[in-house]
Amino acid sequence: METRQIKIPFNKPSFAGKELLYIRQAVASGKISGDGIFSQKCCQLMENKFEAKKVMLTPSGTHALDMAALLLALGQGDEVIVPSFTFTSTVNSFVLRGAKPVFVDIRADTLNIDEKKIEEKITRKTRAVFCTHYAGVGCEMDTIMIIAHKHRLAVVEDAAQAVNATYNERFLGTIGDLAAYSFHETKNINCGEGGAIIIQNRSLGKRAEIIREKGTNRSQFFRGEVDKYTWVDIGSSYLLSEIAAAYLFAQLQKVDVITNRRKKLFNYYQKLLSPLAKRGALRFGAVPQNCTSNYHIIYALFDSSKLRDKVILGLRKKGILSVFHYLPLHTSPMGKRFGYHKGDLPITEDLSAKLLRLPMYNDLKISEVEYICKLLEKLV
Repeated sequence: METRQIKIPFNKPSFAGKELLYIRQAVASGKISGDGIFSQKCCQLMENKFEAKKVMLTPSGTHALDMAALLLALGQGDEVIVPSFTFTSTVNSFVLRGAKPVFVDIRADTLNIDEKKIEEKITRKTRAVFCTHYAGVGCEMDTIMIIAHKHRLAVVEDAAQAVNATYNERFLGTIGDLAAYSFHETKNINCGEGGAIIIQNRSLGKRAEIIREKGTNRSQFFRGEVDKYTWVDIGSSYLLSEIAAAYLFAQLQKVDVITNRRKKLFNYYQKLLSPLAKRGALRFGAVPQNCTSNYHIIYALFDSSKLRDKVILGLRKKGILSVFHYLPLHTSPMGKRFGYHKGDLPITEDLSAKLLRLPMYNDLKISEVEYICKLLEKLV
């Protein structure tokens, strides 16, 4: 009798609680275009839990980064320090405004921007540092903030992967001037597409409201602060649908439950794969002692890209989707247009070619983790 092959996707979104109930309530409220009761509830929850000064929902993490670049007035002639090992949105946000990326290599332990290599890249044109908290593990933010303060630079945290993770007991996204969260379907907390901009620099809050509302003072009008609203600045439509916000609120209410569930899966993966790690067949990314992860990603680093690719193919043949991650931006066609070449950032190039992400989602079963790890043992 033929045994049915188990199929395990890389990611699978799932309900956390009252998503469908809240969506019905949002529709019944008569306002689903954005900034309704559920958008307000989401922002209040995040501001209270994460001790964020101001949170505004956006249609995606990408839009939150776009808003950050607009708020900092980045433009032609400006330079922004950023890791090459990140998603395109991190860099597109300011390249769209005319600013130039200055790529910095990553640390071999966390795969975050190497804080020791930032200062040497600063010039009179440098305006900001955009740092990405990879896999829900914080960058070395104290050092980055000291450097930024010394050179009068803004700091933007790309915390798309880092909701509910901490650095020195502070939630990621609340340390720099601005930050972006993502609630894409691949994230721990999701609503299909969605994001948030976190504003710690209070001087940027009022303008953020205007940029987010198509460049108008519409929010002030609804609060009764002006008798009519009009076009007062540049901007675009950066409001999240109230239906998505309703779904998101149900997820945010369970943020600690979700984090703990993923922690259990993460630790079980590492336990089962520890024999491979002990004999040097693979290694895991580090979580510094002053950081707590949100367990967004479970990844392994192999000795070679050839072995990594062999494992991807072998797992796929057994119905398991495992994937690589970022290709270095500095060696991409766009990166080359900015004058970068292969060999410029050796650690980024080396590790990105050896990295494998394993299935990780809220409803992943312990038995499925066991199945994946058994197959990995046979492939490595």
